[in-house]
Amino acid sequence: MSSNNIILTKKDKTANGTIQLTGSKSECNRALVIEALSGGRVKVKNLSDAADTVTLAGILKESESGSQEVGKSGSSTANGQLLTASQSRTVNIGPAGTAMRFLTAYFALQPGEVLLTGTERMKQRPIGILVDALRKLGANITYAQKDGFPPLQISGGFEQQTNQIGIKGDISSQYITALLLIAAKLPQGLELHIEGELTSRPYVEMTLAMLKQAGIQHTWQGNVISIANQEFSETSLPVEPDWSAASYWYAISALADEAELFLPGLTSYSLQGDSVITEIMANFGITSQFKDGGVHLKKEPKPIQRKIFDMKECPDLAQTVIVVCAALGHEATFTGLETLKIKETDRVAALQNELGKMGVKLIEKGLVYKLDCSEKFIPESMFINTYEDHRMAMAFAPLALVIPQLEIEDAQVVEKSYPAFWQDLEKVGFSPLTP
Repeated sequence: MSSNNIILTKKDKTANGTIQLTGSKSECNRALVIEALSGGRVKVKNLSDAADTVTLAGILKESESGSQEVGKSGSSTANGQLLTASQSRTVNIGPAGTAMRFLTAYFALQPGEVLLTGTERMKQRPIGILVDALRKLGANITYAQKDGFPPLQISGGFEQQTNQIGIKGDISSQYITALLLIAAKLPQGLELHIEGELTSRPYVEMTLAMLKQAGIQHTWQGNVISIANQEFSETSLPVEPDWSAASYWYAISALADEAELFLPGLTSYSLQGDSVITEIMANFGITSQFKDGGVHLKKEPKPIQRKIFDMKECPDLAQTVIVVCAALGHEATFTGLETLKIKETDRVAALQNELGKMGVKLIEKGLVYKLDCSEKFIPESMFINTYEDHRMAMAFAPLALVIPQLEIEDAQVVEKSYPAFWQDLEKVGFSPLTP
């Protein structure tokens, strides 16, 4: 057993307590870029301690050039050194996919040369659609190794060539968000045409809502989002606790015999698309009552009836919901999983591999995925490979309620979005053991 692994056990099948979740990674990462672009007029409150957010915050703090105008030469700072437009530095974002997309657009506006790179897995995650759109706007971006993939050589401070671009809507909403975040700083503004069906619409709506809080107005008519050149307002952006992190507590409640949990700070009017977990988990008998400044979860006996789950607008919940269905032997059908193949790992393949260890099959037929639980069994012990993916670790952790001994590979991978995950599990009676 690796010293980085955790053996997770749970003596009973109950979950009771209060869990204070960290700030939303999705909201924080958007807010940090808005803060940088505003030149300090916008301040972020309740920053997440997720590794991705810490990485992004550090990089943006070093840059200190968010208020520079497009097309103007100038200087910025990095590591305390003055940079001119002809100098270059390397920015390594590690495994932070959101940071890669957002910083590609952000650095295109800033003076100076930047080599934007990351982990080996990051170099396998496509970014060509975003780069093509930025190039059409006038950005100077070249591929340092393989076309269509990081690392990227970015020569910032471009002269805008057009304000109208099109981008596919069914690949990654982060490409769209990256463009929307910089739109108000473009001299000609931006008219963004979304081509085809929009995947993860709530994430785009979150971006626009946060920009509006920061004083940036927009119009959205049909498939066209327009943002004019305008200034940010002096304001603060408060960040709500992370609904993606909350989803694991819903999963725990669903697999427990008895559960009563309180998650402070979460609201019924969240900007986060993953708040739909309240509706999804209602199918498994989990009630959500918003009072006392948060949400109370309670397990109530209820037969599971829903057979089809469309995850198109909440793909980060897919692993959590699929694992719950598998553990309960609920042969559900899933759609909207297309983007899972270009995440931290190929999440579809990862799910198929790990669920197979308990006899469950996730069968892919075109764009439809069906769980086959006909050969499901509950082993005495099970090893979960995490594929360097934080959501694999956390989505499978609730299985400790049904599997006596669950060993999870590379437990530290949760630091990407939820560093206190294992400690929080201890608060409700899980026993995470390390060698």
